[in-house]
Amino acid sequence: MDVNEKIKIIEEQAEKAVNEAESSKSLLELKTRFLGKAGEISSLMKNMRDVPPEERPSLGKILNALRQRVEERFDMLESKLKELELKKKYSEEKIDVTAPGLAKPDGAYHPNTLIRNELISIFSGMGFEIFEGPEIENDYYNFTALNTPKDHPARDMQDTFYLAEDLLLRTQTSAGQIRVMENKKPPIKILSPGKVYRSDDDATHSPMFSQMEGLVVDKGITLCDLKGMLDEFAKKIFGENVKTRLRPSYFPFTEPSVEVDVSCFECGGKGCRLCKGTGWIEVLGAGMVNRRVLEGCNIDPDEYTGFAFGMGIERIAMLKYGINNMKLLFEGDTRFLKQFKD
Repeated sequence: MDVNEKIKIIEEQAEKAVNEAESSKSLLELKTRFLGKAGEISSLMKNMRDVPPEERPSLGKILNALRQRVEERFDMLESKLKELELKKKYSEEKIDVTAPGLAKPDGAYHPNTLIRNELISIFSGMGFEIFEGPEIENDYYNFTALNTPKDHPARDMQDTFYLAEDLLLRTQTSAGQIRVMENKKPPIKILSPGKVYRSDDDATHSPMFSQMEGLVVDKGITLCDLKGMLDEFAKKIFGENVKTRLRPSYFPFTEPSVEVDVSCFECGGKGCRLCKGTGWIEVLGAGMVNRRVLEGCNIDPDEYTGFAFGMGIERIAMLKYGINNMKLLFEGDTRFLKQFKD
């Protein structure tokens, strides 16, 4: 076939292809077919070596003109297709700003968070500072410094998760009290919230739960100061008519030690299912800081006295909100959590 005929056929095919192209992707394939290194126009140029030397300059001009016409045709169509595709994209992604919005339900604080925030607010109002100790403790701070040496039977009261011989997941936030007393001299007034861990699991216990410990050390601190502070705490958490009472108990790091009950806020002390007919509900443990604990922190027990108290945040939440199964606090069920919106 004559070269001029081939040029004519290629130009006609290119024009037809351009008219049939529907997208930038198909156009790119056509450009490769006609203008690529192995394309039809490039193939013609490679065949120029078979043309007599005197005809090559004129044929070269013809082929270059052909390439230029085809490139211009492809470029024009490419701009047009990209414009159309952009308009289509804008149309598909168009947002009607006048359309009514879809309301998303507000989230709710977890009951533990609500109680924690409320307790911090109450005790901060009494002048307490917040201290959060490490969750991985050593045996000294978790037990020994709290008057619970290796052979002490009180260790059996808590099933402990040991990570190594001397490292453990803290069983009580009381460990933080030792850290504070070692580094700060009285007066001391701190509140220590945080997670603690014990090998215990049933409807009212969990291997991981939250505690909040309080510590006050100063001159002239007595059990009456503890009772007055707990009265104020109970009224703010459970209601103005709630009363507190102290019952003798035992904790190795306090002496004397007490269990603290509040009058039943459900029945007013008359006796009901919540208080098991007694009119009273146990809420926390407390006591006067043991002399040995003060001495171990280089605080003179003849000059300073103090009290400590500790409560389970989950227990307070269960009592205040009427939750009968502790596991509900750990399941993350939004149907349960949305009940606690303010």
